[in-house]
Amino acid sequence: MTTAFPSQMLHILPTRAELGALAGAQVAEELRRLLGTQPSVRMIFAAAPSQGEMLDALAAADGVDWTRVEAFHMDEYIGLREDAPQRFGNWLRRSFFERVPIGSLVLMEPGSDPQQDAVAYAALLAEKPVDIVCLGIGANGHLAFNDPPAEFSESLDAKVVELHRASRQQQVDDGLFATIDDVPTHAITLTIPRLLRAASLFCCVPGALKRDAVQRALTGDVAVDSPASILRKHPSCRLYLDADSAAGLE
Repeated sequence: MTTAFPSQMLHILPTRAELGALAGAQVAEELRRLLGTQPSVRMIFAAAPSQGEMLDALAAADGVDWTRVEAFHMDEYIGLREDAPQRFGNWLRRSFFERVPIGSLVLMEPGSDPQQDAVAYAALLAEKPVDIVCLGIGANGHLAFNDPPAEFSESLDAKVVELHRASRQQQVDDGLFATIDDVPTHAITLTIPRLLRAASLFCCVPGALKRDAVQRALTGDVAVDSPASILRKHPSCRLYLDADSAAGLE
């Protein structure tokens, strides 16, 4: 099946481990390139098991001066206690940030006024351009927690959203929560326009659970009912699939 995604930016690997190794190596390569020409790099990270292999490879990469990297993340639940292991900031700490000497780490910390927290986080991101986003695609095609139908021309950079049931179920399917009733109903998310303003996107999408979302994103129209389809409009988005997630493209 022909995809509408640039072939030179689409990488299909046999296994999830190989996907992560290649993506991590290419993110590290871009970091080294940027750090060779500018004083610091600003990155946004997704927090999900789909990113695990890439983060492992990135943490092990040689020659990256992490002390010159400013790190942010793209979404956070509202209503979980601060030490809850499912919080995305806590997941990223365990999975990556405690493994590298990161220069600056700014995490979302939803408090008593999540909407104001979203505005404040967006303001911090807006201080300087974002160089790299490491992201995935949800089982329903969401980017961050921008569920379908998505806002492609959203004026805000971060906002409070109510999570679709499909997005909450994915957290159970990924083994992060025991039941859907345990998954929070609301979150703060960066918006799609905010993510797309970054210079480079590296999108890791392994697993059969993402097969239908990948097929819709790469072969259908760019449409709000498939938020990930907007990635085709970005001038520098690299997409990494494994045999399971790419099976619908055959």
